[in-house]
Formats: sequence, C-alpha cells, structure tokens
Amino acid sequence: PRHQEDACWFLNFDTCPTRREISRWTRYLCLLRVVSVMAEENLSVVLHAKGDLRLEKRPVPEPGPNEVLLQMHSVGICGSDVHYWQHGRIGDFVVTKPMVLGHEASGRVVKVGSAVKHLKVGDRVAIEPGAPREMDEFLKNGRYNLSPTIFFCATPPDDGNLCQYYKHSANFCYKLPDNVTFEEGALIEPLSVGIHACRRAGVTLGSTVLICGAGPIGLVCLLVAKAMGASQVVITDLFPERLTIAKELGADFQLTVKRGDGPQQLAKSVEDKLGAQPHITIECSGVESSIQTAIYATRSGGVVALVGLGPDMVTVPLVNAAVREVDIRGIFRYCNTWPMAISMLAAGKVNVKPLVTHRFPLEQAVQAFETTRQGLGIKVMLKCDQNDQNP
Repeated sequence: PRHQEDACWFLNFDTCPTRREISRWTRYLCLLRVVSVMAEENLSVVLHAKGDLRLEKRPVPEPGPNEVLLQMHSVGICGSDVHYWQHGRIGDFVVTKPMVLGHEASGRVVKVGSAVKHLKVGDRVAIEPGAPREMDEFLKNGRYNLSPTIFFCATPPDDGNLCQYYKHSANFCYKLPDNVTFEEGALIEPLSVGIHACRRAGVTLGSTVLICGAGPIGLVCLLVAKAMGASQVVITDLFPERLTIAKELGADFQLTVKRGDGPQQLAKSVEDKLGAQPHITIECSGVESSIQTAIYATRSGGVVALVGLGPDMVTVPLVNAAVREVDIRGIFRYCNTWPMAISMLAAGKVNVKPLVTHRFPLEQAVQAFETTRQGLGIKVMLKCDQNDQNP
C-alpha cells in the first residue's frame, strides 16, 4: 500500500520532484519489475548432447540467502561453448545431461537473497562464473580457481547463464561503474584470462612479450600486456586479418605463420622482429608446434605461460627449456581479477569494445553459435533483454 501511494503521488505531482521522491518512485518500479519477472518464462540456450543445441523455456530460479537473481543482458560466446556443442565434452568434462551454456556475462539485479548486503535491486553487475563451493585450502590461499569442487558456469554439470534470468552467488557479482557498459562487463571474463596470464608470466614495465595466437584470448593478452607496461609485443597467427586487428589494438609487430613453418624457424623470425628474444611468451593456441615455438623463442631465464588448451599429451623441447632455465607456467581460468579488470575499464586503460564484431538477440542463439563456429569476426555477443539490445 505504501508504494501504491508513492506511485499515485508521483503521477499527480505539480512541481519538480526531489531526489528523495525520485528514489521512492525508482524503488517502486523495481518492485514492479520483480513481480513481472516471477510471471515470465526463462528462455535459455540448452545443450542436450553433442550437436543438439536448443532454445527452451525454463522456470525463473529463486535466489538463496547469499544469491542474487539477475536479468541477463549481454553474454559472449566462448570457444569452449562451441566446443561443447560440437564435441559434447572438453577433456574430462562431459555433457551427460542438458546444460545451459554461457559464462561471459553481465546483467541487472532484480532480486536479492536475505543475507546479501552489498548489492540491491537495479544494480548492474558483471558475473565471475567460478564460485567456490567450500572453504578448502585453495580458497584459503587465494587460488580458488584450482578448487576441485568449484562451481563454474557451463562446465558439466553446472548450468551457465545464457538465459533471460539467472541466479548466482552474490559474492561473485561485481557492480559496474556507470561508464562501463554491459558488454564491457561481459568481456571482463576473457579479459580476466589475460590478466591472470600476464600476472603469472610476470609482465611488467619494459617486458618484451611474444603472444602466440591472435584470437579473442590472444588479443586480450595483448591489451593487458601493454597496459601492464610491456614495451614491445609481437603476435603471431595463421590469419592476416586477425593480425591487422592486433595491430590496431597496439601490437608492435605481427608475424604471419604458415602451416609448414618449423618451430625453430619461427622462433628465429620472432627474434629478428624484436631484435632479441622476448622475456615472456604467452601461448594461446594450444597447438603442439606453437608450444614448441614458444619455448625456443623465449630468452634464457624467461617465462612461457600456457593459456591455450590442446591435446592431453604434447611433445615439447623440455631439455632446451631446462638447461636455459625457461620457466613453463600453466594458466587455468583466473582468480581475483574482476576488481582489477573493472578498474582498468573504468579508467580507460584497456579498450575491449572493438572485440565485439557481431550481436544477436537471444532468440537467434543458434545462428550466433554458427557464426562463432565459422570463425567470423572476433567476439559474438548475445543480447538477452528483449527491451534493451544496446551495448
């Protein structure tokens, strides 16, 4: 009744409303939105089995005490989403029951759990898809990404957030500043891979860096490496059009790879471009020959960070790395990166907007997935809010 009175008052005012009066009306509208949410169906992109991708209407979930319900806005399609669609598995993660895809996401809070204090209805948030389920040693040490029991969106058996309404742990939803768009919020997920990789590799002021692969992850590694102070970055790829984009994003040197090129030959080409071997190599393809190139190319005492995921077993020049004290460091997702990513975006230190090359409404999800599968553009973004298709 109180909010009904507020609404009647607002509709009949004769003078300009005060800030407090506007706030009361905004709260009323948010309550109406929550009521309307509970009456809506939840259109979701669901993978049933290898090659079987469907649009389905599911119930709107109810958030628990430490969760928030989100109206999803922007969700990017990742290569892992396409891989699950095409192959039904990634390594030991196998799709055995219907699973909602999507993990690069942002949305708006429409309902908060009883124990949530730092978020409110109406907040725009970016979603970190990996949320620990228990207080294990990895969480205590700040490396919760390594927890074997972690919840992770769109990794079997956990559902993702490519849907209209989604509930998530409130502690892993981060409020977006006014000058950061929903799409930038969704792109924090791949950007976080770049941040984690550059941290693990030790990129700092004056570093010279080789990035193998100019796909979406290679490009965010480029953006982050430059933002962290890398003086020169050389990037490689099979496709010249990707290298053109890399140049526009700040790559100092671009090197087109031909399928017949040998790893040592490519390593020498990298050295010729830079004038010296790079301090750090970030390998983003997962291809065996590219990993070999990364080791040969990196200077003695340097670091190779392996971001790309390839076959379980690869042949690499391990002795070459050992006798030159080249450290090989694995990268698994990310941890503790969302606050840094949000600060970098808000301050204009990185610009991820050019990465989005295609946009589709949620209803055209199959077409969007096919566009990604064909390797068209860089990042395909799905828009989940029918009433707001803006970036």
